[in-house]
Amino acid sequence: MTDCKTLYIYNRYRVLLLSILCLLVCTSANAQRRGGAHQTDSRIHLLHSDVLYKTPSDPGAEILVGKVKISHEGCVLDCDSARYFRDDNSFDAYGHVKMVQGDTLKLTSDSLFYDGYGLQAHARGKVVLTHRKSRLVTEKLDYDRAYGVGMYIDGGKLYDNDNVLTSDWGQYTPSTHEAYFTDNVQLTNPKFKLVSDKLYYYTDTEVARIVSPTNVTTDDGTFVYGEAGDYDTKHDKAFLLNRSYIIKDMRKIVGDSLHYEKSTGVSEAFGNVIITDDENQCALQGDYCWYEEGTGNALATGRAVAMEYSSPDTMYVHGDTLKMFTYNLDTDSVYHNLHAYYHVRMFRNDVQAVCDSLVSLELDSCTYMYGQPILWNEQQQVFGEEIRVYNNDSTINWVHIMRQAMTIERKDSVSYNQVSSHEMKCYFKDGQLEHNEAQGNVYVVYFMDEDDGARIGMNYTETTELKLYLENKKVKKIWMPAATGTMYPALKIPPEKRYLSGFAWFDNIRPVDKDDIFEWRGKSEEQVLKKTETKAVPLQQLNKIRKKEAALPASEGTDAADTANAAVDANADSAAATTDAAAIANK
Repeated sequence: MTDCKTLYIYNRYRVLLLSILCLLVCTSANAQRRGGAHQTDSRIHLLHSDVLYKTPSDPGAEILVGKVKISHEGCVLDCDSARYFRDDNSFDAYGHVKMVQGDTLKLTSDSLFYDGYGLQAHARGKVVLTHRKSRLVTEKLDYDRAYGVGMYIDGGKLYDNDNVLTSDWGQYTPSTHEAYFTDNVQLTNPKFKLVSDKLYYYTDTEVARIVSPTNVTTDDGTFVYGEAGDYDTKHDKAFLLNRSYIIKDMRKIVGDSLHYEKSTGVSEAFGNVIITDDENQCALQGDYCWYEEGTGNALATGRAVAMEYSSPDTMYVHGDTLKMFTYNLDTDSVYHNLHAYYHVRMFRNDVQAVCDSLVSLELDSCTYMYGQPILWNEQQQVFGEEIRVYNNDSTINWVHIMRQAMTIERKDSVSYNQVSSHEMKCYFKDGQLEHNEAQGNVYVVYFMDEDDGARIGMNYTETTELKLYLENKKVKKIWMPAATGTMYPALKIPPEKRYLSGFAWFDNIRPVDKDDIFEWRGKSEEQVLKKTETKAVPLQQLNKIRKKEAALPASEGTDAADTANAAVDANADSAAATTDAAAIANK
C-alpha cells in the first residue's frame, strides 16, 4: 500500500516538473523570437555608397565614401563619407551631414557620431536642427532620438520667427515644442529684449515661461520685471507672479500678480498693488489696480488708497473705489483728477476728512466733498451738506461749506466755539484759521477767556451775516450788520445755550492715522443731515400770474411779469447749481 502511494506522488511531481520545463522552453523561444525581431528592426541599413572598403588599421569599420546614404528606424542620413561599425550598430559620418526624420525634423552638421542601439546622435561643427519653422544653431549638439531631445552645452541659438534665443546651455524637444535654456539667456525680438538666467520657450505658441528673475525691455522704453509667469511674445502680453513690476518713464506698477498687454498699454495687477508716479509725486494702491499707460488713467479697489507726497507730509485718501484721470500726459501741463466713492476717509497730520464721495480737481486746486462731509484741522471741525476745499499748493487756502454749515472749535471737553449758518467760508493762513464768513441764519456761541486762560463767559448771538477775524488763534475782530445776543457769565451759562442746534463733535469718526482710513465709522442716524430741498416754482401759479398780467394795465402787467421772471430765474439758477455739482461728481 505504501509503495503504491509513493509511486502516485512521484508521478504527480513528475508531470508538474515536465509542465514547468515546457513552459520555460516556450517562454524562452518566444523571447528569442521577439529579441531577434527587435535586433533585426534596430539594425542600421546602408542604402548607398559610391565606394566601400576596409582597412587593416581600422578593422572594425567599413569605410564608405561618396554619396553615402544610411537609414535607421525612420531616419535617413546623407553624408560625404562614413565609418560604419556593423557589429556595434553605429557609424561616424563626415562632410555635409544631413539627417532627416519624417517631414518635420532635419539635422545638419560637419560630422555626426551615431549609436543605433542607444538611439544617440552626437553632431559637431555648424550644427543646425530644424523643426518646422524653428531652427536651433550650435557647434555641438547631442540628440537623443529615444526621447526626442536635443541638447547643447557650449552655447547655442534658437531662431523662431522674430524671436532669437541664445544661452550657454539648452535643450529642445521637437515633439512637445518645448525648449529650456539656462545661463546667460537672452530672447531678442525687434520689439523687445528679454534677459534671464533660466527660461522655458514654446515654439508652437511663441510663449516664454519665466522661472527665474527676468528683465524685459521693450522698444518704447517699457521695463518689465518678473520672477515667474508667461510672456506671450507673439501678442506682446505678460502674466507675471511673485511681486513683478512694470516701469514706463517715471511711472511704476507693482503687484503680487500682474497682467500686461503692450498693444493696449493696459496693466492689471492683483494683491498689494501700488502704482507710483514719481514725476508728479502721487501714488495709487489697492488689492486690485487697473492702469492705462497711454492716458495715465488708473483705477483701484479693495483697501484702495491715493497718496500725494509733493509736500513733506503725505495725504492719504481711501475709498471703496478710486479713479485717477490724467490730462496732458507727458507734457509740462500735466494734471490729475481724483474721483473717490464710497466711504471716503482722508488723513494727513494737519487735516483729516470723511464723506461719502469726493472729486478732487488738480487744475482748479479744489476738492469737492459730498454725502455728510466732515473736515478737521487740529481743533477745528466743519461740516455741512457739501464742502469744497481750495488748496494753495498742498496747504488749505479756504473752505466753502454749503447748506447747514457749521464750524466748531474745541476749547475743552465741554466748551466749544460754534458758528452755524446756511453758507460759510473759512480762510486759512499757514494752516491756521484766519477768518470766517457766515451768511444766512447765523448763530454763534463763543467762549471768552482772559489772557491767562481764565473763563470770562459765553456769548450767544443771532444775526444774518458774520465776519470773524482771528490772530494767534484768538478773536481779533467781529463784524455783524445787526444782531441779538446775550453775554452769560462763566458760572451762569444755561445748558440749553451751550450748544447750537445740530451741534456734534465727531471725534469718534475722525481718522487717527493713515491705517485708520480703512475703518469706516459714519454718523449715527440722529446726526445725519437731511438734505435741503430746493422748491421749484409751480407752473400753475406762473400761469395764473401771466393770465392776471394780461388783465392788468400795462404798467402793472410789467411789474407782475418782472416778478414772475425773477422767480423763474432764481429757480433756474438753483437747478443749474445742482446740475453743475452732479456733473462734477459724475465726471
